[in-house]
Amino acid sequence: QVQPVESGGGLVQAGGSLRLSCAATGRTFSNNYAMAWFRQAPGSEREFVAVITWIDGSAYYADSVKGRFTVSRDNAKNTVYLQMNSLRPEDTAVYYCAGARLYSPSYSLGAAYDYWGQGTQVTVSS
Repeated sequence: QVQPVESGGGLVQAGGSLRLSCAATGRTFSNNYAMAWFRQAPGSEREFVAVITWIDGSAYYADSVKGRFTVSRDNAKNTVYLQMNSLRPEDTAVYYCAGARLYSPSYSLGAAYDYWGQGTQVTVSS
């Protein structure tokens, strides 16, 4: 009933920044427990990046992006963001936005999420 749509991906040099957006259609993200970002690089498994709850904005990050990425949400705009700084070639991947309708302790596991966007490509050149 909610469809995330990602945008903001592109090509950037190492050390640069990008901000990804995930806009909701159909229903509001705020009806969900949490929104998360995942990524999948070529030849790799889907990887958890960050998650944020709508109730209080609590955010949690994968160790690989801590200190570099920031997840946030704007309820009025029905949008979540992923600010990515100090990008590295290892960050190259398709980034997906996902929503969890209900609480799950396994927030880093894709199976905890009910709604997925189509993804947006992020390419970091060296």
